[in-house]
This record gives sequence, structure tokens and C-alpha cells, in this order.
Amino acid sequence: MESIWSQTVEIKEREPLKGDRFVEVAVIGGGMAGILTAYYLQKQGKEVIVLEADRIGSGQTKDTTAKITSQHGKIYSTLIEEYGERKARLYVKANEEAVKEYGRLVTNEKIECHFERRNSYLYSVSDEEELKKEAKAAEKLGAPAYFTKETPFPFPVAGAVCFEKQAQFHPLEFLKAISENLTIYEQTPVIYVAGHTIDTKQGKVTAKHIVFATHYPFPNMPGFYFARQHQERSYVLAISDIPKWEGMYYSIDREGLSFRWFEDILLVGGGGHRTGKQNARSGYEKLVKGVKINYPECDFSLLVNQNESTAEKGRHKGKVIAYWSAQDCISHDDLPFIGRFSMLRPYWYVATGFKKWGMTDSMISARLICDQICGQENIYESLFTPQRLNLFASWKRLCLDLKISTLGIIKGHFHLPIAKKEMPEKGQAKILRVGLKSYGIYCDLQGILHKVSVKCPHLGCELEWNDAEKSWDCPCHGSRFDYDGNLIDNPSQISIND
Repeated sequence: MESIWSQTVEIKEREPLKGDRFVEVAVIGGGMAGILTAYYLQKQGKEVIVLEADRIGSGQTKDTTAKITSQHGKIYSTLIEEYGERKARLYVKANEEAVKEYGRLVTNEKIECHFERRNSYLYSVSDEEELKKEAKAAEKLGAPAYFTKETPFPFPVAGAVCFEKQAQFHPLEFLKAISENLTIYEQTPVIYVAGHTIDTKQGKVTAKHIVFATHYPFPNMPGFYFARQHQERSYVLAISDIPKWEGMYYSIDREGLSFRWFEDILLVGGGGHRTGKQNARSGYEKLVKGVKINYPECDFSLLVNQNESTAEKGRHKGKVIAYWSAQDCISHDDLPFIGRFSMLRPYWYVATGFKKWGMTDSMISARLICDQICGQENIYESLFTPQRLNLFASWKRLCLDLKISTLGIIKGHFHLPIAKKEMPEKGQAKILRVGLKSYGIYCDLQGILHKVSVKCPHLGCELEWNDAEKSWDCPCHGSRFDYDGNLIDNPSQISIND
């Protein structure tokens, strides 16, 4: 289903690229990071174009919960341990400046995008000591944070770390305004990039500088980003008709939920898992379980596979009016990759690995990459450089990713010649191995079978079925495809059957 953002704004369509072009800067990707980067470069007098495979804001930007905050979960005590106080302090400063810059842009450009200053709370229902530790670390680094047991949250908590004067907004309203005067080519997927040349089906673009703002950078080399991060999915419910409270919330508990309001609609997020590694209960089921604890009469009838409301008609307290999911790139060391793509391609730039904090990281990326292209100094360059190597912070996730990727590639390329003829029941899917080949078979509710290869076109890993979203997902690098094999999420650039 569409997010609440997609349902409440329309952005004008742009024409596809027509023929070849030479420009100073080409930005690949029309999400928040790409559009902001193009905006700042144009302000600096650069000739810049944006190439977008679909519509601007049609990727992860439309699926965010749109919190603009330096409160990034339980991270600051860890940053001090793994990077030292100086770099951890830079991280705080970068994100606090990003919050302020959004506010400056909204004011100066007179953008109507539901921008609101709000306190952001990191909370737990049971672990007070971890919160106190995080509050102490955040305060030490200069964040506007403190521990408290007094929150506007309507349910009992052990405590919270309050980050003052953070923000939230409508991301697509903001994107619509900020992109108004930019040169953007939509429906122009990039096929291949070599040196300074970008190949599309509509023509070639030659650029002095190329920015990859595609969520997950699709060139496997020379950056090797496929081996340096993984992707995770998370889920959101939009709920109306419940009493409103103030603030934004993010939990440190294992299955805790995040909250924020958009007008009179509560956005509840959570249920996260590694892409391609589905749990016994779907992410939406986890959200429903969490919401029911405090709103047992909430109406969930809109949700997939929910045939009946849990509340009597006319007597519900809360009603799900929209639901959607998002996908995030997680680097091994928890910091985003922002800056020069590789020492071998100094004229390529990348912005990826934003974890759950795409709005603040998009702003940091835009300012940093703009400075690099314009030859200006940026104090955050060394912190976020894609050329960094911190094995102390990343080795555990590196080993896990290598294990999962290796197993996925083996499963995708080597199978025992065993034939399984059982077809899935309606609404279900199975992987069938016939000889040395494997197929994903989904039987829709009308009994029609949909057959695809389960070898991911990216690097050949075996796909896994995501029952909550009826898609085939790659556990290695996070590419996703619908049950007919059409591409949903990168790094793959093509559909299964292309």
C-alpha cells in the first residue's frame, strides 16, 4: 500500500532524457539525498542534472517516517568506544547541523511541508541503566540530550533520553518544493557507468563528476559496497482516531516500536529484519501485536490477511488507515558512506549506508559532496569517508555478511538434481528444484501460478519468499522482486527475467 506521504501530495512529472548530454555534474537517483545534492550544487553555480529511474521520491524517501533528528538509537556510547570522543563529537555536530539546515531551508525557501520542531525520545519499558549510560554519552558529546522519567508518552516506561529541538516533516512536500527549479529526467534508468560516461536507454550522459545517490550503489567495483553493508526491512502503520500526545519516540527494546505524529495520524514503526531473512511472524504482525497492548480495540481490518476487525464496528479506538514498508542500508560499522566512491574513481561520489536515519544523512551527504565537488573543505570528510577501515567496529557484521552471502551464492549456483512436483496452495509460494535449476512458484488467490528464477541477477544468490509483501527477496544484498520477477529494490538493476 502507498505511504501516507504518497497519498497526500502530487509531484509534477518530468520528461525522460532525450539524446546525449554533456554536463558538469550528473546525480543518479532522485530521492532526498540526490535532490538535495543537486540543489546545493546548483546554488554553487554548477551545471547539474538528476537521472531518476522512476519518479523523484519514489524510492525510500516516500517510505520514511521522516524524523529529522540526531537521536539515532543507542549509538553514542558505542561511538565513543569504537571511534573515540573526537569523532563521536563530530557525528553529533554533523547531525545537529543537518536538523538546523532543514529548518533554515524551510524558512528561507518558504516551504510548506508540515515542518515542526519536536523533542525526540529514546525510550525503554525496562532498561533504565542503558538509557542513563546513553544519556551520559550524548551529553558528553554535546548533544542536546538528558535522561528523564517524565515524558508525554501515554504508557509507562522505565525512562527516556530526551533530545530537544529535533524536527519532523512531510518529506514529499519538501522534495516537491526543493526540486522545482532543478533539471530532472524521470523514467531514465541508468544501465551502466564507465569512467565519465553514463549509459541509459534514452542516451548517454558525459559528466565531469558523477554522484551515486541510488540508496544502494549498483556498481560492484571498485567500491565493493556489496561486501560492506547489508539491507534491512521495517514496517509502518498509520493509525487514526486515537488521543494525541507530543514528541517522537524510538525504542531500544528488542521488539520495541517507534512513534511520531503526522497531523492527527499516529505513525507506528518497527518489526525490522534483515532483507531476505523472514521471521515466523511478519513485520506487520509484530506491529499489530505491539499496538494491541495499548489499543486492544484498534481496527486492523485494512491490513493484508486481516479478514476481520478485532473491534466491533463503530466501537474501535484507533483505526489503521495506511501501512507500508521501508528498506535501509546498514554499514558494518554503523556509519554512512559519504564522499568519493573510490580512490580509483576520484570523480565518482557516493551516499549510502544511512541505516534508519535517511533524512539527516541525506542532508549531511548533500553538503559534504557539494563541498568536495566545489573544492571546499568539510570537517566531516574523514569521519564518513568510504575509504575508512575500522575492523574493531565492523568485523562481527563483516563475518556474518560473508557467511550469509557465501551460503546464498552456493544455494543460487549449486543444487542436487532432485525434482519436487508439489505446487503451492493459493496465497503461498515454494521453491521447486527441477534438475539443476530452481524456480520460485507463487500461487495467487485466483489459483494462477507465477514462475520465476530464484537466482538474483545481482550476484547470483538464491532468493527467499517474503510472504508479508508477496515478493522474492535476496538475503545477500537486499535486491527485491515481485512475484512476476519485476525489480522492486536495488542493487540489482534488472528484473529476474530480463
